[in-house]
Amino acid sequence: MHGSKCSRDCRQMNLYTMEKVDQILSEFQLSKEELKEVMRRMQREMNRGLRVETHEEASVKMLPTFVCSTPEGSEVGDFLALDLGGTNFRVMLVVVGEDEERGWKIETKHRMYSIPEDAMTGTAEMLFDYISECISDFLDKHNIKHKKLPLGFTFSFPVRHEDLDKGILLNWTKGFKASGAEGNNVVGLLRDAIKRRGDFEMDIVAMVNDTVATMISCYYEDRSCEVGMIVGTGCNVCYMEEMHSVELVEGEEGRMCVNTEWGAFGGNGELEDFRLEYDRVVDESSLNPGKQLYEKLISGKYMGELVRLVLMKLVNEDLLFNGEASDMLKTRGSFETRFVSQIESDTGDRKQIYNILSSLGVLPSELDCDIVRLACESVSTRAAQICGAGLAGVINVMRERRCLDELKITVGVDGSVYKLHPWFKERFHKVVWDMTPNCDITFIQSEEGSGRGAALISAVASKMAGCTIEP
Repeated sequence: MHGSKCSRDCRQMNLYTMEKVDQILSEFQLSKEELKEVMRRMQREMNRGLRVETHEEASVKMLPTFVCSTPEGSEVGDFLALDLGGTNFRVMLVVVGEDEERGWKIETKHRMYSIPEDAMTGTAEMLFDYISECISDFLDKHNIKHKKLPLGFTFSFPVRHEDLDKGILLNWTKGFKASGAEGNNVVGLLRDAIKRRGDFEMDIVAMVNDTVATMISCYYEDRSCEVGMIVGTGCNVCYMEEMHSVELVEGEEGRMCVNTEWGAFGGNGELEDFRLEYDRVVDESSLNPGKQLYEKLISGKYMGELVRLVLMKLVNEDLLFNGEASDMLKTRGSFETRFVSQIESDTGDRKQIYNILSSLGVLPSELDCDIVRLACESVSTRAAQICGAGLAGVINVMRERRCLDELKITVGVDGSVYKLHPWFKERFHKVVWDMTPNCDITFIQSEEGSGRGAALISAVASKMAGCTIEP
């Protein structure tokens, strides 16, 4: 008798707990109407970013890239690519050869170099000297130091381009702080460092953002790829816009790729109705408070920390771990974004979840494991949906500008959240498809997107430089 009463009491306790948990997590749920509102606000800021008179105050900067009409073919030969966008820096040799069937074939060799903290946060000279040292090492290893190769540089920070090979760094993001770089021409900084070193020569023909490199790299697989997207440490999108809408650049004909820099959306208060207490804490303790607010709802740099804050809230409400958190769980940054993917990949035996929580100094019950999974799902689902609303906005704009009844388009995507989270893709695609009724959208995953794309852009730069823009 006694035993059955206990289990009944436990069940009731569990039901009560789950009800309270659902209540707290329900804040992360967004209705279709709310997602449409996010989309409309995104479109409004995009249009403001494109126009000369509102560009300065727009939160979405819509930076022209000077990459015009996507490449029709490519030069054949050896090209180098550099890829700087996070804590790792990549040098890549790309050999573009002719291929009977597809027109060309592409082979790559690459090497990763990790960037020391003092180069990320020291002076621009230190950072670019380190980069040219890595290039020199790579050329030695492949015995190509004597060649003066064309180089494409993927540089994944907000840049105001003045040409394909000239761009001013507006501001660092993603933990970089190197002084003396903001406001300067990035290609110039790299050229100076190579000159200082003096043991090799390079012909830097193009600098692009990682979204652009992803788009170009996927264009080689699928001719209708006109959008490039990254959902990883950061989150950003580029797309082919009609030249007559790009007011910051002279010229009316054809299309130019625009780097939206949409991670900064929200900078004028457009996301205030959607941000929760956890988002505010993440933002306040970040390196760039008040900036990149949209990105902070979506990207891998912040997702794990959002989940940790939700778990702490549940502990404080006595709904998780018997109201006791470990010191580790109380530590900022201890709950990594990869844990979110691993927890949501758990097959139902809770083993993965149990192991991760144990490694954080917590001994969870089965109910605790289920609650932690729900918290992860709430944060990552909102990320996928709010990201999908933004992309739907971009694609609907493309269709309207082209005055088409139906737009058939491919989106090239790269980034660890998109590639590694077990459900992000599905949830994200669903929202995009739901919100773009007159579009036929295909998603392709970019392989080696940023590096390959940069090299391919340098391979076609001479042709693309024929992008006739009146001075």
